Amino acid sequence: MKIVRHDIGPRFSEMTAVYLGQAKLLYLSGQVAENTSLDITGQTREILMFIDRLLEKEGADKTAIVSARIFLASVGDYAAMNSVWDDWVPQGHTPSRTTVGAKLIRPEYKIEIEIQAIVNQPANTSANT
Repeated sequence: MKIVRHDIGPRFSEMTAVYLGQAKLLYLSGQVAENTSLDITGQTREILMFIDRLLEKEGADKTAIVSARIFLASVGDYAAMNSVWDDWVPQGHTPSRTTVGAKLIRPEYKIEIEIQAIVNQPANTSANT
């Protein structure tokens, strides 16, 4: 087993990859928008772009996502968030998902998304590289 952390900060890493044999488990910390002046659709798009970039660091894409947790500051934003999500998730690759209303850590955050993904490694790829 090998653990690789990406974008390590003082309190958390943006993503942790756990290499287990021929599989990599990817755990993405809750992602929030950097541009908090955006509305819910803008913040959702920005977060999904961040998720795409993080997954790419481990050779993955959104088809590898197996679970998503979405936290909305306002449940009234559910439909608008879903319209962006539905355009982003590839048909036939929708992950299990939980969406809850939550008081987020900063009032300007409208949404936070946490992702788990799994990627197969080719048999000849070593987790030690």
